[in-house]
Order: sequence, then structure tokens, then C-alpha cells
Amino acid sequence: MSVAFVKEESAETAAETQLPDRPISPHQNLVTETGLKALEAQLQAAREAFEAANALEDVNERRRQTAGPVRDLRYLAERMRTAQLVPAPTANDVVAFGSTVTFSRDDGRVQTYRIVGEDEADPKAGSISYVSPVARKLMGKAVGDVVTVGEQELEIETIA
Repeated sequence: MSVAFVKEESAETAAETQLPDRPISPHQNLVTETGLKALEAQLQAAREAFEAANALEDVNERRRQTAGPVRDLRYLAERMRTAQLVPAPTANDVVAFGSTVTFSRDDGRVQTYRIVGEDEADPKAGSISYVSPVARKLMGKAVGDVVTVGEQELEIETIA
């Protein structure tokens, strides 16, 4: 039988469907309650995507369609395994993990961010990772304190 009629891929083509692992941060995997729930939901979605792709009849298409979910499953399983739930701060006297802090920049802009884990961080939605330069400078500071990030000065206005 001619190779043209065989439905199997070459080993080289099959290897192309295996995606490299998503990088895992070297930092502690601190999470808020919301962040932990989001990780759980993402893991469930990856499982569902894998199951749907695995149901495909065409072996080559199945390989292509399962590559992303398999990679996500490995990443999310590791993030869930290493997740350290940090309770919400009980006091608002200093900036801590889980705090929402409002600060003014020396250029007049006022910004508000919640300090969260790396997987939960989304600056456009108002959350930054606790390992970001801004969060690192703000942690442990109180209302009225001024910190320098790069060439900007930030003054803490409120902590919630």
C-alpha cells in the first residue's frame, strides 16, 4: 500500500503537536480565595477541552486538538498542587497580600489595585501580582507612606 493512503503521521509531525510546558514561576504560589476558585475552574475547563478533543475520531486531528489542553492540564495541576491559600487581611493598617490599595503618582494619576497571586493578576481589571515591582514596594506600607518605583513616587491614599 502506498504511503499516500496511510492515515498515520510521521514521528516528526506527531512531535510538533506536543507543546512545550508553560513556564512555572519560581515564586511561592500564593493565592486568594478568588484566585484558587479561578484555578479550579480553569483546570475543569482544561479537562473538558481534553475530553472533547480526545473524542475525535481522526487520530491526527485528536493529537492537534489535545495538545493545548494537555499542556494546560500539566500547568494547572502543578499550580493547584503548589497553591498556598492566603486568608484575606483582617486589618487595613498596612498593605498586605489581598489588600486593595489606592495610591497617587507624582504625575497626578490615581490608581487602585488589589494585590493577588501571579495567576490571578490582571492589571487591566485592577489586580497586580504580589511579585510585581509596585506591589513589592507597597507591601508593609501604611496610608501616607511614599515609595519610589523607577522614577515615580507613589503615595498610599487608602488600604481596603
